[in-house]
Amino acid sequence: MGWECWYNAGMSFDGEVGEMVRANQANWDARTPVHAASEFYAIGRRDPHGWFAPFEWHDLGDLAGREVVHLQCHIGIETIALARQGARVTGLDFSTAAVAEARRIAAEEGVSIEYVRADVHDAVAHLGSGRFDVVYTGKGALCYLPDLPRWAATVAELLKPGGFAYIAEFHPVLTALGTSPGPDDGPELLLRHDYLEGRGAVVRDSTYTYTDGPALTSATASYEWRHSLGELVTTLVRAGLRIDSLTETDELPWPRWARMTRAESGWWTLPDDDPKIALLFGLKASKPAP
Repeated sequence: MGWECWYNAGMSFDGEVGEMVRANQANWDARTPVHAASEFYAIGRRDPHGWFAPFEWHDLGDLAGREVVHLQCHIGIETIALARQGARVTGLDFSTAAVAEARRIAAEEGVSIEYVRADVHDAVAHLGSGRFDVVYTGKGALCYLPDLPRWAATVAELLKPGGFAYIAEFHPVLTALGTSPGPDDGPELLLRHDYLEGRGAVVRDSTYTYTDGPALTSATASYEWRHSLGELVTTLVRAGLRIDSLTETDELPWPRWARMTRAESGWWTLPDDDPKIALLFGLKASKPAP
């Protein structure tokens, strides 16, 4: 019997946190078929390269022949874009449904990617230590991490000396403004949630996900943890990594607010008369060579 038959993401944590992680796992299993069929992802019709900001490709550099792992890869859309840059790519996710879908999509796209089902905190046990030139984690991943120091130590251990981690993530300012506007919200940008960490998990119970498509019929609850930019930077440094760059942008790969307009990059930004705020960031952190 393979380990995928018995592995449970919640085994990484005890007690209440373990229950929350298992709830998240079930929630992402339920989301997967909705996302795979959505116009949001438009699988087979939308270029996966477009999910990356231009500065991400600049920061990532030449990936040809490099060993890259995409942590919390979901159905592997960004993973495919990384593989098409010539990298040898591994994708890891804790959702059984997402990994199965990622394998199917990669096969249909003719891209060779190794996918592994495991909780990100257990990645070293499943992928090996000191194996990767680049550890990539994409948009919407950090909020599902209950233990940021443990995650950062995992990232550092996955890297070869001289390799680097790249975190492309929604800015804490964006998440403090809320995942999406409520039905009775006006046009004003208002702080609705914590920017700073420290108050534990936030529970969300929604029958609809961030994409188009039908409602979920089960496992609607999920849990998120706040992580400020300061917490992230400090945690990576304490894990032994060196911060090389931190880029903030006022653009997003999709129009979160109806009044957003297309930027020259093809992404979306608020109108010129709105406050210019950070909506997404890219952070590069290297593992020093001995």
